[in-house]
Amino acid sequence: MSPFSQETIKVLDIQAIREEFPILHQQVNGKPLAYFDNAATTQKPQQVIDALDGYYKGYNANIHRGIHTLAEKATKAFEETRVALKHFLNAKEAEEIIFTKGTTEAINLVASTYGRQNFGPGDEIIISGLEHHSNIVPWQMVAEEKGAEIKVIPVKENGELDYEHYLTLLSNKTKLVAVNHASNSLGTINPIKEMISAAHKAGAKVLIDGAQASAHLEIDVQALDCDFYAVSAHKFYGPTGTGALYGKRELLEAMPPYQGGGEMIKDVSFEKATYNDIPYKFEAGTPNIADVAAFKEAIDFVDRLGKANIAAYENHLLEYATKALSHIEHIKLVGTAQKKVSVLSFTINGIHHFDIGQMLDARGVAVRTGHHCTQPLMERYGIEGTVRASFAVYNTEQEIDRLVEGLERIVNFMK
Repeated sequence: MSPFSQETIKVLDIQAIREEFPILHQQVNGKPLAYFDNAATTQKPQQVIDALDGYYKGYNANIHRGIHTLAEKATKAFEETRVALKHFLNAKEAEEIIFTKGTTEAINLVASTYGRQNFGPGDEIIISGLEHHSNIVPWQMVAEEKGAEIKVIPVKENGELDYEHYLTLLSNKTKLVAVNHASNSLGTINPIKEMISAAHKAGAKVLIDGAQASAHLEIDVQALDCDFYAVSAHKFYGPTGTGALYGKRELLEAMPPYQGGGEMIKDVSFEKATYNDIPYKFEAGTPNIADVAAFKEAIDFVDRLGKANIAAYENHLLEYATKALSHIEHIKLVGTAQKKVSVLSFTINGIHHFDIGQMLDARGVAVRTGHHCTQPLMERYGIEGTVRASFAVYNTEQEIDRLVEGLERIVNFMK
């Protein structure tokens, strides 16, 4: 157990926190819900739900340019979230925050703009064997178009990246390194500060997929010195369908627009268009205003609890669950890195992961099964997929006990 866990549990009133999440207080298949699919999406506190409701009931209007009261109120709420994200990521300025549909669109934005502008035949893009498909496929697409080559950092048996091999991949051909901060499948926390520094010494830029890190780890893009950092609101208690890309100002200003339309222009004639300043150059069309406004409430929720407190409690849950599952016969943990976020991936010998997920669901326990959009990683381990239990600040030891009891029943039943 983490030496800070008991103190943190006293600081965080977990039962009071649970009361803020209406969805948790229901039965699934006649059993109380134990929700362990947080790496896929977290549940939403009442303040986020109220913010969504409040926008549509109180100030639904299109943003920017409007001079009437509702438009000004909506614009203020939208831009306040940008400022909140600036502080959440510690960007230099709010203009370095681009709103997107989420991490996937943020990565595609960089691939479609910076990638198309800067990659050419013989150039190399480095990704890792831990990547989600969203941080693989966009680079494959632009590499094929531009004649560039993708290099892959191998994954060691314990789920950590082979850092020494990574260093051998870097060269003057490397144009971009794109890696996740934390693995969605295994929970591995990557040494991104060191990886960024090494990439910069080789003359490469770095994009960090922060989808899984955002709920668990302190993020300081200035201290990391990353060039791009992508997040999704729904991974840390916010709405689906919105997220953000951080990019260094000089890079964003040099990149061409991602999409054309309203908002991203200053002037338009039939002969030419003059593009808007950042961040608006990358925000064509009417955005997801309600969810962006509610996004700020998710940031406020995390800030109120304290990221360090959340991480310490989640680490306690991870240690508790890891120890309990390690004693169950036929269970094999997949991904045992020293540094992890609260993700526990495993298989049971002789039982398909899909069947395990269904049997747990029958007992009200929600887990994720499959390849978790990391098929190359599953192939590295010679498996089709895993069962993944991922923990959030509203989970409890008692819920984990129910997971363990369910798994023990499954193992005993299949003997």
